[in-house]
Amino acid sequence: MPWFSVTKEVAMGTAMLGVAFATGVLAGKRYPSIFFGASKSSKTVIGKDSPLWQYILDHSLREHPLLKKLRLLTLDHPWGRIMVSCDQAQFMANLAKLIKAKKVIEIGVFTGYNTLNMALILPDNGRVVACDINEDYVNIGKPLWKEAEVEHKIDLRIKPASETLELLAAGEAETYDFAFIDADKESSNEYYEKCLRLVRKGGIIAIDNVLWSGKVLNPRKDDLATQSIHLLNEKLLRDARVNISMIPMGDGVTFAFKL
Repeated sequence: MPWFSVTKEVAMGTAMLGVAFATGVLAGKRYPSIFFGASKSSKTVIGKDSPLWQYILDHSLREHPLLKKLRLLTLDHPWGRIMVSCDQAQFMANLAKLIKAKKVIEIGVFTGYNTLNMALILPDNGRVVACDINEDYVNIGKPLWKEAEVEHKIDLRIKPASETLELLAAGEAETYDFAFIDADKESSNEYYEKCLRLVRKGGIIAIDNVLWSGKVLNPRKDDLATQSIHLLNEKLLRDARVNISMIPMGDGVTFAFKL
């Protein structure tokens, strides 16, 4: 799509992505040992123990008090390391606000940190369709959804996401503004295709864990999750239905802008 034909919102969003990418590249040049060397238990490309990581948080994170409370609760959980990084969640919320999102799909809820993150920025009549198969984890965040007074914006679906997406496509195709995919990696391509049917033109699909702790550099044949991520990364590069940016934030995230 020619630059002069894009909307102001998309142009601003592209500029934001450029800044995020440049920051990641500069960080990589200055700290080569940590840029792609994050531990497998880390959700950030820059190591969580890095002074640079703390500097980023200290100088950019504007976290709602209840988001912070839920983040700390989640980090105390044995699986807390799989939570979306807080800087990435904030960036996605900013993009959603930029395109004036009202309808969001989230595939993979865990404790509901990003669900709350999105619900907080949506208008009062906005909706987050949150898909997961494990309500035990979600129950950690539910009280905070209520405390934040955004519970009415969250439509929690505890069933396989593929089933929910099929149901939504029957009557709500091309009506969603933003989708976030962060669930079982073997189904990433299926989730992407179904979200592409649901998201409107000019909408955004964010796909998490596209770097997968660096495993995508040399996917093993017996590692289906890594193979699936790598194949989707290859597909997205050539997908003429979207414009994309892969950002070295968190464990890597690709933003696909539907044309």
